[in-house]
Amino acid sequence: MKQSKLALAVLFLALTGCGPSEQAKTPEEQTGSNPFKLSGDVKHIMQWVLDPAADGVWDSAGSIITAAGTKELAPTTDEGWMAVEHSAAVVAASGNLLLMPGRAVDDEGWQNIAQGLVEAGLLAQAAAKNQDSDALFDAGGQIYRVCKACHSVYIQDEEATDTL
Repeated sequence: MKQSKLALAVLFLALTGCGPSEQAKTPEEQTGSNPFKLSGDVKHIMQWVLDPAADGVWDSAGSIITAAGTKELAPTTDEGWMAVEHSAAVVAASGNLLLMPGRAVDDEGWQNIAQGLVEAGLLAQAAAKNQDSDALFDAGGQIYRVCKACHSVYIQDEEATDTL
């Protein structure tokens, strides 16, 4: 789990270093006529918004098998499922935050990944709403694949993530 958080932290660092022409612009220039006001960079979205939300989904899907037996991670109460649904909604919203003017690292690739994150979050949200643990597990896997795809493009040196 620490490696996952560490990898996301490095993603933020790498992404904030991309696109120097955007960094040279003021927030008003970055957003043009849009009413958006950026309240943090990609690193902050990952650390403070996306990572905790993704953990909320991943920590509630699948099972842990040990010598003592199997522990199911799926929620057992309506409140637990609601918490997962909220985490999934935040995952989807994070994809939209990454699409805001002034945050994109490039055009098509960044947009595809961010939109993939929205879709994966919506899948997880629907699974939690339906209290479907199998669908939640699958959606958690989709969230992971989107994150991994982003890291493979925007964080080129995986070993560097282990040293931070």
